[in-house]
Amino acid sequence: MGRPGRTALPRRISRAAGAGASSQGQQRQRGYSVAGAIIEVPQADAGLHVVATPIGNLGDITLRALRILAGADAVICEDSRVSARLLAHYGISTPLVTYHDHNAEKVRPRLMARLAAGDALALITDAGTPLVSDPGYRLVQETIASGIALTAAPGPAAPVNALVLSGLPSDRFFFEGFLPPRQAARRKRLAALAAIPATLLFFESPRRLGACLADMAEVLGPRGAAVAREMTKRFEELRRGELPVLAAHYEGAAPRGEIVIAVAPPLEGAGEGAGDLDEMLTALLADMSLRDAVAEAVARSGLDRKSVYARALELARKAKG
Repeated sequence: MGRPGRTALPRRISRAAGAGASSQGQQRQRGYSVAGAIIEVPQADAGLHVVATPIGNLGDITLRALRILAGADAVICEDSRVSARLLAHYGISTPLVTYHDHNAEKVRPRLMARLAAGDALALITDAGTPLVSDPGYRLVQETIASGIALTAAPGPAAPVNALVLSGLPSDRFFFEGFLPPRQAARRKRLAALAAIPATLLFFESPRRLGACLADMAEVLGPRGAAVAREMTKRFEELRRGELPVLAAHYEGAAPRGEIVIAVAPPLEGAGEGAGDLDEMLTALLADMSLRDAVAEAVARSGLDRKSVYARALELARKAKG
């Protein structure tokens, strides 16, 4: 790939016969547009480029991502309608190839043939980082197995963005993706996740959000949680609270937009369920001030600060009396 800021388009290197669809794009103008300025780019290096794209705000794309998308022979996408809007916004004319769960087995051999012939292909998803809950990983696996060059241009990822905004412990986290749609299977899976000592991250659809939160409250107890909706967009919403409170808020009122749920880990030293808050607070109060003990307990548990403070205050008074 050429250096940033280069304006002259180098002559494209001829490729071996069989390069396929890439020959159709040899005369295509390669470049992108930002703030009215047209920036030409060189042909991207041969191989598969995994490129992160914005999760909502188009301004979150990186300059490196734009150079790759404009310089590639084709952009592999989930939904061409969604990706076409992104490319059009930046004046990029690279052809799109759809690749999703329903056509992956048919399309993947064609993509591998193009990569083997020396094409530069960019893999994107509808929003965020590819391979996070999409079929791209099989294409990446075959690319690696075939000894073809593989690079990644990092950028936004909805689960990480939700984790940052949640206020929950971020030193360890576990991304589950979508839970099963049926209640029995969903509760069984939640029970299997209950003891994981990390913040749990989930995708969920708007119409199942209320039922999902209710099951989480039933299985995981009153853990702290956050529901992140429409992140980076105009109507971004972050609602934080204990699971029963969030479940009650969304009961029968499905919101719109893409949703990520973050759930606090179990209390440190806890057994099954929400754990023993009193035991943790008692240990913390023996070594630190009430204020610091509450802050530490909230950080570990993700529980509501008001309820933790009230319980800590009661325990401190009992200890003195």
